[in-house]
Amino acid sequence: MALALRRKRRRRLSMTSLIDVIFLLLLFFMLSSTFSRFGTVDLMAANAGQGATGETPPLFLRLAPESLSLNGEEVALADLKARLQGDVAGTEDPTHLLLSLTGEVSAQRLVDVLAVLRSTSHLAVTVLG
Repeated sequence: MALALRRKRRRRLSMTSLIDVIFLLLLFFMLSSTFSRFGTVDLMAANAGQGATGETPPLFLRLAPESLSLNGEEVALADLKARLQGDVAGTEDPTHLLLSLTGEVSAQRLVDVLAVLRSTSHLAVTVLG
């Protein structure tokens, strides 16, 4: 009879520890993730056979880790927008700008330059590899 009572009195499985583990995992993932929204930068890759349209020659911007040159002349990042607006002024068609990366350019420096180029009107930017 004692054996029959032991079989009927099974312990119920406790769900407390499972709930604690799930709560800790949820807390970990919430604290380790970021909920900020990242900005996007539109890029246009160079295609084979794509030439410049119109009669204006394209501008050439060379981006290096410590320097920036527009058509072979050194320019500061703060002066780039004013310089580009002077070159683009008076044209109705978008002016093509070829952006060449040299050396170990950081992603932040590239995004800073692309933000300045994006704010300039009538400018079509192509990033060269």
